Amino acid sequence: QVQLVESGGGLVQPGGSLRLSCGASGIAFRTYVMGWDRQAPGKQRELVASINSGGSTNYAVSVNGRFTISRDNAKNTVDLKMNGLKDEDTAVYYCNAAAPLTTYWGQGTQVTVSS
Repeated sequence: QVQLVESGGGLVQPGGSLRLSCGASGIAFRTYVMGWDRQAPGKQRELVASINSGGSTNYAVSVNGRFTISRDNAKNTVDLKMNGLKDEDTAVYYCNAAAPLTTYWGQGTQVTVSS
């Protein structure tokens, strides 16, 4: 059974930082591209960042330079460090694991940026 379990969401003031973590089980972790999506109320889900097994990363333009994705292939975890948070970063953040024929998502963790 595949499980992706996110943690680390919460309420933070504009300009603050949060670190999201995702633990994966039930998959051959090293063979998956890991990533984070987010969905804000009334908006489509968007890809925030992804990282392949070799450590190559991609970021949405809106978060480039503020967010950093990393993975630990020994621990089957992927983290998203978010700095300089803005109101528009408020969303449910979902961990995902992508392979050529399938993608898995976690249940999501809420990030709220508000003063």
